[in-house]
Amino acid sequence: MTEVDVRAKPTAPPGPPDDGGTEVALYEIRRKIYPRAVTGTFRTWRVAFVILTQLVYYGLPWLTWNDRQAVLFDLAARKFYIFGIVFWPQDVIYLSVLLILAAFALFLFTAVAGRLWCGYACPQTVYTDIFLWIERKIEGERVARMRLDAEPASARKLAKKAAKHGVWIALALWTGYTFVGYFTPIRDLGIRAITWNLGGWETFWVFFYGFATYGNAGWMREQVCKYMCPYARFQSVMFDRDTLIIAYDAKRGEPRGSRSRKADPKAAGLGSCVDCNICVQVCPTGIDIRRGLQYECIGCAACIDGCDQVMDKMGYPRGLIRYASSNALEQGLTPAQIRARVFRPRTLVYTSLLLAVTVAAGVSLALKNPLKVDLARDRGALAREARPGVVENVYRVQIMNTAEAPREYRLTPEGLPGLAIAGLAQPVKVDAASAKLFALRLEAPAEAAAPGTHKVEIVIEDTQDPNVRRREDTTFILPQP
Repeated sequence: MTEVDVRAKPTAPPGPPDDGGTEVALYEIRRKIYPRAVTGTFRTWRVAFVILTQLVYYGLPWLTWNDRQAVLFDLAARKFYIFGIVFWPQDVIYLSVLLILAAFALFLFTAVAGRLWCGYACPQTVYTDIFLWIERKIEGERVARMRLDAEPASARKLAKKAAKHGVWIALALWTGYTFVGYFTPIRDLGIRAITWNLGGWETFWVFFYGFATYGNAGWMREQVCKYMCPYARFQSVMFDRDTLIIAYDAKRGEPRGSRSRKADPKAAGLGSCVDCNICVQVCPTGIDIRRGLQYECIGCAACIDGCDQVMDKMGYPRGLIRYASSNALEQGLTPAQIRARVFRPRTLVYTSLLLAVTVAAGVSLALKNPLKVDLARDRGALAREARPGVVENVYRVQIMNTAEAPREYRLTPEGLPGLAIAGLAQPVKVDAASAKLFALRLEAPAEAAAPGTHKVEIVIEDTQDPNVRRREDTTFILPQP
């Protein structure tokens, strides 16, 4: 961070309140924000999360597993591959569980420390940070960018702007290509992209997702967080007075004012805040955290890093802006007391629910049966006499093998004397991660039971692993003689 002039003239205070005779604009005109670069502990954490999330996002589609793409959502085949697990449409319950886990995790993190998701891992925050990094590398730091935008058109300005937007567009298109690579094998997608042989929907989503990335991270930036994201609007309902928020310690900072480094603030009647506005300059949404908690604050903690550096230069203790709760600021709680209040009923309930759902989902996945069966009567042939004294019922059976190895299954009917399968070669072989649909004919002696509908079961069992089995209930009709 560059040298800070702590004696800089403070910004002008807000004007007088509206007296009822002044016209007030209904919509605020956007003021472009030029966030200042900052270093510090929280900046290091944000960079780490940017690198981690992008390694996961851009890297996962290129991993292979069992000679296929490790993570692939094959919508055409209605199969989702996630490493060694294959999810079918019948596994939609796991999507519900995933959404529940995400919701409980969001509730827990928000109740403990505010908008952690927004500040460190939200795609809007992450890509805005990446685009800002590119902008700084090409156009320079905050003051240089402001001067460049203010100067008249020139070849130099045009070259810098073209270079910046060129890199932005390239990154955005690569992001769109990667997104589509989760739904279409990414290597095949790349070959077809090079040969200009992409399908219509693939082309649309590459450009649409790329355009959204370019527009949101390059142009709209904080406007998405302030006006489009619903989380900013309802976050307050998940806060309480013990939630850790990024807060300005007004008791210590006020009255604020510029001074020399050698001046004694107590003798001058000043607090620790030197009114340098660094906290405002580094904020990606352009707010002044000294005005208290605001819904525009995304919890990135850039103001903490910026303020701590100023405090270091002045020789004051750090923490004028810090993570603290409302109760901590009002009651002067120690860090140990603040940490103790993290374990309160709300967070304990969220944690318990999150752990319970996680354990249940983990156990369910570990015990997941790779065999799925759909059995239904053939509506076109309910019951008929196959030959004298023998009644036949026809069914439609679909056996799904969700394992990534071929399996053989044996079908056994139960429920009526003499009930048997006719015309089916057993065992039934089903390829890896595939389904097999076939007609099943059941035969039983006409005198096996009284005429009418009788409950029967079809047992489907893996010939190599007896633990992999299903019992499907159905009915067998014996007509009136």
